[in-house]
Amino acid sequence: MKVSVLGAGLVGSAIAKDLAAGGRFDVTAFDVSGDVLGRLEGVSGLKTRVADLSDPAAVQGAVAEADLVALAVPGFMGFATLREVIEAGRDVVDISFFPEDPFDLDDLAREKGVTAIVDAGVAPGFCNVIAGRADTRWDRLDRYLCYVGGLPQEPEWPYGYRSVFSPIDVLEEYTRPARFVENGELVVAAALTDREPVDFDGVGTLEAFNTDGLRTLADTLEAPEMKEKTLRWPGHAELMKVFRRTGFFGKDPIRIGSVEVAPIDVVSTLLFDAWRMRPGEEDVTVMRVVVEGESAGRGLRETWDLVDRYDRATRTTSMARTTGYTCTAIVRMLADGIYRVPGISPPEFLGRSEACWDALLADYRERGIIPSVRTETL
Repeated sequence: MKVSVLGAGLVGSAIAKDLAAGGRFDVTAFDVSGDVLGRLEGVSGLKTRVADLSDPAAVQGAVAEADLVALAVPGFMGFATLREVIEAGRDVVDISFFPEDPFDLDDLAREKGVTAIVDAGVAPGFCNVIAGRADTRWDRLDRYLCYVGGLPQEPEWPYGYRSVFSPIDVLEEYTRPARFVENGELVVAAALTDREPVDFDGVGTLEAFNTDGLRTLADTLEAPEMKEKTLRWPGHAELMKVFRRTGFFGKDPIRIGSVEVAPIDVVSTLLFDAWRMRPGEEDVTVMRVVVEGESAGRGLRETWDLVDRYDRATRTTSMARTTGYTCTAIVRMLADGIYRVPGISPPEFLGRSEACWDALLADYRERGIIPSVRTETL
């Protein structure tokens, strides 16, 4: 079975290498950068091709011979690239986390008979699967809360942060208004607000704040309380608020001498180097998902914790592992016929299937990703 991986950055490369392992898939990775693709040279079962994936014709060419597609381009390219893949009639698993509404492509996917799984990472992704599973198994889902972040294990001044994917996508989290549900009503607030400390064993005290991470759950679930908050080392959110208030994240061009430039383009370019993971630097992914509801007349609370660390043996970042291996697990579900529903499917739809749940956890275990759960009666 042929798989095209579109985008070969830190996460895309992990996806490509994981799918190529074992010889089941014939994998080709596509990226605009020859240097990025060069890091994949010599990987058994993996071919590389330079392609400008911002060009619709290049996308069509990249997927022309594919049976399945894994989409790992930056968020600002995600929606348009996904549309081209669907137009080509290829089943696809997407981690680009674009800001547009994926259901705008639902009719097209159904028309083409394409199964398109979006937001197929760790968060959004695994957290959605947990929510969808509780919503299906319980009589009622009352509350969903997710705390999540990808962080350097050792924070350094002044940012306390490293980006394991495109900095422009990170800044989007800090500028886009956050949506959450309170008392059954959709509420919109500024990002970086409502900060609170959250403790994780073996990691320490982190700081959580509002971002627009709820995504499709705001439309697909009916729980009266739903929220997602991003985790960072303390101090990072306050610094980002200063940047935002000063105008550094502005998207409208300003004139400097004879040149017009958008501040966010300058800042993201500078931060790309400042936030780059250094050779040998290690990261950690932390997530806590709390779901509350009622089953068989009993109030229940499940608290899922995940702490995953940099893989020294393979030199794979934790964020690439948790995001990328969720994606590859879902690719295998499609290849095995475990999930086949034409149209747009966010991960909470997979949570409705016990077979999908079992397959995802089995893939996690094989790769050393071990979530834990604590169940309480309320």
